[in-house]
Amino acid sequence: MNPSTLIGIVASVLLFAVILFFTAENPALFLDWPSLAIVLFGTLAATFISYPLSEVVRIFGLIGTVLRNERMYTQQDMDELINISRLWMMGDIRAVENALEKVANPFLRTGVQLVIDMTPEEDIQELLQWRISRMRAREHAEAQLFRLMASFAPAFGMVGTLIGLVNLMFLLGDGDITAIGQQMALALMTTFYGVLLANLVFKPVAVKLERRTEQRVVLMNMVLQGVSMMSQRRGPALMRETLNSFMAQYQDEINARNQPSHGNADAVHK
Repeated sequence: MNPSTLIGIVASVLLFAVILFFTAENPALFLDWPSLAIVLFGTLAATFISYPLSEVVRIFGLIGTVLRNERMYTQQDMDELINISRLWMMGDIRAVENALEKVANPFLRTGVQLVIDMTPEEDIQELLQWRISRMRAREHAEAQLFRLMASFAPAFGMVGTLIGLVNLMFLLGDGDITAIGQQMALALMTTFYGVLLANLVFKPVAVKLERRTEQRVVLMNMVLQGVSMMSQRRGPALMRETLNSFMAQYQDEINARNQPSHGNADAVHK
């Protein structure tokens, strides 16, 4: 399992266990199946209306992707690309084809095959960039599916609250305290479940998928850069230094994005 996902799940369970243990007289009261059913089935129903069936059924597979500790194999792709480039510079086409059969990355394999087929560099870049854009658009739509579910869940929580309040109005005249309490629980727990699912499940999954897409795009752009240099018959040593610099620059940009701007900080102090 993905370590950060596991830490988040364990921390969430511990947090709510501690809160319920110290604040609730009966923690079992927070397990209200009708309220949970309203939020879950309402969210799924709205999602089915909004998206084609083929996309909605992928929800569970995408959740599995988030839970799984997926590796990017960046260094392995870089080494394979440099090794194939070295063979290509030596003019050993047979060795290049043999090495290409062992490559697991289909994007890298396609780019190198185009180079071997003597495809013009402009056409190679156009095709590979189109594949990057298609992958980014597809995975962006997958992340948006969970963001949409995150917006539906609190809305159906409010629907459950309204149902509970309407039923409560009918019961006020009877004076049945038990029935009134049950309807109040339904009214409050649906909102609780809606907010909880939206902010602890659906939104985090969407962010995780977006982060995964960003990493995959960087890896594909690195491969694109290497394939372009291979097409130009640049040396393997230059390719290695270029790709290492490419990845280092990407990491620097990510780190800088997470740090406050010194200029803005100085402006605040002034």
